[in-house]
This record gives sequence, structure tokens and C-alpha cells, in this order.
Amino acid sequence: MATSGEPAVGIDLGTTFSVVAHLDAQGRPCTIPSSEGDLLTPSAVFFDGVTPVVGKEALKAAAIEPDRVARFAKRDMGNDHYSRPIGGELLPPEVIQSFILQKLKEDARLKLGHFEKCVITVPAFFNEPRRKATQDAGALAGLDVIDIINEPTAAAIAFGVQEGFLSAKGEARKTERILVYDLGGGTFDVTLMEIEGSSYNAVATAGDVFLGGIDWDQRLVDYLAAQFVAKHPSADPRQDPAGCQRLLREAEDAKRSLSAREQTTITFEFGGHGVRVPVTRGQFEQMTADLVERTRFTVRNVLEEAGLTWQQVTRVILVGGSTRLPMIQQMLEQEWGRPVDRSLSVDEAVAHGAAIYAGVLLGGGDGAREKVTVRNVNSHDLGILGVERTTGRPRNKVMIPRNSQLPATKKNRFKTYRHNQSDVVIKIVEGGDASGQNSTAIGKCIVRDLPPGLPAGTPVEVTFTYAENGRLKVRAHLPSVGRETHLTIERASGMSADALAKWDRRLKSGGALTLESSGASK
Repeated sequence: MATSGEPAVGIDLGTTFSVVAHLDAQGRPCTIPSSEGDLLTPSAVFFDGVTPVVGKEALKAAAIEPDRVARFAKRDMGNDHYSRPIGGELLPPEVIQSFILQKLKEDARLKLGHFEKCVITVPAFFNEPRRKATQDAGALAGLDVIDIINEPTAAAIAFGVQEGFLSAKGEARKTERILVYDLGGGTFDVTLMEIEGSSYNAVATAGDVFLGGIDWDQRLVDYLAAQFVAKHPSADPRQDPAGCQRLLREAEDAKRSLSAREQTTITFEFGGHGVRVPVTRGQFEQMTADLVERTRFTVRNVLEEAGLTWQQVTRVILVGGSTRLPMIQQMLEQEWGRPVDRSLSVDEAVAHGAAIYAGVLLGGGDGAREKVTVRNVNSHDLGILGVERTTGRPRNKVMIPRNSQLPATKKNRFKTYRHNQSDVVIKIVEGGDASGQNSTAIGKCIVRDLPPGLPAGTPVEVTFTYAENGRLKVRAHLPSVGRETHLTIERASGMSADALAKWDRRLKSGGALTLESSGASK
């Protein structure tokens, strides 16, 4: 554990914007402005062939050289590569995210001086490969990521500390059940938190890593493009990368305008032609109604899985810039029957909560805050992918269901599939359906060198122990032959150690990234 003199830093690594915060001398969370003086840094990287440029300048470059600008890389975390080549090269999303983190680190050092330790937030619905990728991005940026914390949990911590329902000792005066609705630029989470005293316990969580404000923007992009093509059939701006970027910029501006007023007019020029397209808030709400309903469905599912009703929810708080949309607030108030709490800064709350949590981990701040404890639930089922003896088809046996309180331990008994097996392979997966479709493979536990002639149906006992920090320990035991093996999975998917070292060397060779046409692999 670090000394209390080390700064407590929290980073909200967002899909569209990122924020860095710290605890000041009085233990209060404060956002650190960027070197340009902004509280939010656009999560965009422009690869100009010398040193990558992050933030507002990258957004400007997107309209001119879109093929050299990477945006929304958070959605690709856990994949081998970013969704498209940048300057002819396929880059791991961790590398793109590392440049954003490096920018945030350098800006924070202007105020705090040298530091390395920090807490980074992720959507609660991120699976283990995505969490591992986030840690790797921090390592590539020269940061010591002391923990990953879920964004809704961070927001609930910030809310509890800042918004007055805690006592002077940092304890809740009564049990609070807080529903955190987190709709950011590219991801969506709902988490139900229960706060008892100074314990912050996640009860249930659900979400969608492919739903966020950019999906609302895209509906406006398609509407604007359709109006343009109707007037100028010879050109579709969506077929041109630079035209797409300008459409997206106009859509983002229009969305913000419609959050504040009932109507706006979008002016757009492309290929020597122009249009002026009026859009009302009602039209916008109609074209995005299905997106709102997707979030309503998720909210109801979280309450159902928690075994609670709306009447038992004491507060609803909004996090993420997209919750400024009036349609979101109206939907939640219809569901809950009461006004939602809008006292937190939807842009800064997550980073503030991460900074508070960093202070807890580092042992700094006042004594009350050191008592804060956080317990999470797992956001995805953890199971074993095996074979059904009667059909020969793959089956996913869930060991630890989603929304189980962590830490969690579960034991189950399986059988060997065929006669004379020389080994037993325990395939560990996350998520997916009953047949294993759409699951994520996160590791294998192998019992080797079994005695010859072992009959089919020999018992195999498997124990999962899932810790709060995301470390999964697996024990496979064949009691009849006295053989067993152990495996510890600590966010083991994603970039290999060799690939991480390779990229680390490359990024540290002067800080530049010269793009090549040969591609890159992890």
C-alpha cells in the first residue's frame, strides 16, 4: 500500500469523452482540466505520422483525414483489433486507449506532479477480456492501475460522499437503494446499489456495451442524409468518409440543441450542395423511441433480478452525458413515479468516485473515508462448456450466475465423456446461452496423465472461487484416482505478455507511432 502522500487519481475512460480527477488537500474530489482548459477530453486519437494527437485537435482532423483518426475504441476493447485500419495498419484498441490515458496522465501531472497509481473505471457490463484490455492500456500509458471499478459503483460512491445523505462519519443514516442509470457516449449500464452504513453493495447490474449516445446521433445522421439525398440524388455523404464525419458532427450538435429546446435547424453542405433541415424534439424522440425502450427493458430486468420493486428504490441518479436527453428523464420518471435526482455532474461523477476509491485504496484522506467498503456482483455468468452425453452437443453449465455477490464459491460434479481419457479439459466461459453460443472463452483447466483404462463417467469435481478483484480460481479433482489441478485466471484473456511488451517497446521508442501497411497483430 502506498503512503497517504501519494495523490489519489481516478480516470473515467469514456467512449466519447474522458475525465481525470483527484482528491484535494481536504479529501474532496476535483476534476483536473486538460492542458487546453477543458474538463472533458474527447476520446479521439489522430495519427499524424509523428506523434499521435489526442482530444479536440483529433476531432478537427477527423473531418479532413478520417482514415487516420480513431474514435469510440472503447467499444472494441477485448477484440484483437480496432474496428478498421488506421493509416493502413490494424491496431489493438488497447494501444489507441493508451494514448488517451497518456494524455490524461500528462495533463494531470501539470497539477499534481509525478504519479503513476490510479483507478480506472469500466462499464459494469464489461466482461473480463475487456477489463484486462483496460488494464493493459493503462500499463502501456505508464500507469499503475491499482484497481478497475465499475462506473455505476463509482458514481454511487461520489453521490453518497457528496450529496449529503451520509453522516459526518461517512455512513448512511438509513439503508439507501440507489438505481444508477448510466448512459454514456457508447455504453449503457444500470446498477442497483444498496448502501448500508459505509458499505456500498451492488445488488444487480445489466447493460449493453453497444448502446450509447452515438446511436442517437446515428439516427439523426441517417435522417439528415436521407433529406440531403432526396434533394440531391447524385451524392450520398454517407459514402464519403469525410462526409460521414461532418454528418456526425452536425448530428451531435443537433442532439444537444434538442435537449435544450423544442426545435432546431441543421445546415449541411457536401459536394457543392447544401440543405437546411428542420428537426423537432418530437421527431427526434420518435426516431429513437426503440433505443429508449431498450434501456427501459434493461432497467425492469435489473429490478426483477434484484427481487425489488420501484417502491423500494430510494433514489434514481443519472450518469453519463446522454442522460441529458429529456426523453431519458421522462421515461425514468414514468417508471419510478417520482423526479430523478440530477444533483450530480453527469460528466464528472464517475471520475470523482474513482478518485475517492483510489484514496481508500491508497490509505489517504480522512479516517471516515478509509472505512468505505465496496462489494460488487459479477456482470456475466461464469460456467463450464462441456458435452451432453446423450446428444453429443455442447452445453454451458453455469457455475456462478450473473449478479452473484462477490466473493462467490460454487462446486459441481461432472463426469468424463469417454473411456480411457488421458486428460480432462475444463473449458471456462463467460456469458453465452445454454449451448455456449455467444460465450467468451476465458481459460482452460487441464488434469493430465490420467491412468489408462479410466471408465467413462468417472466423477470430476470442479470448484469455482471468484474474488472481488475479478480473479477466478478453478480446482478440478478426480477423487477416484487422486488427481487434481488448479488454475488461477486473472483477467487472462486479451493481449499476451509478449505482445504487450512489444507494443510497450514500440510506443516508448521516442513516443512516435509510424504506421505501416503490413498490419499488426496481438
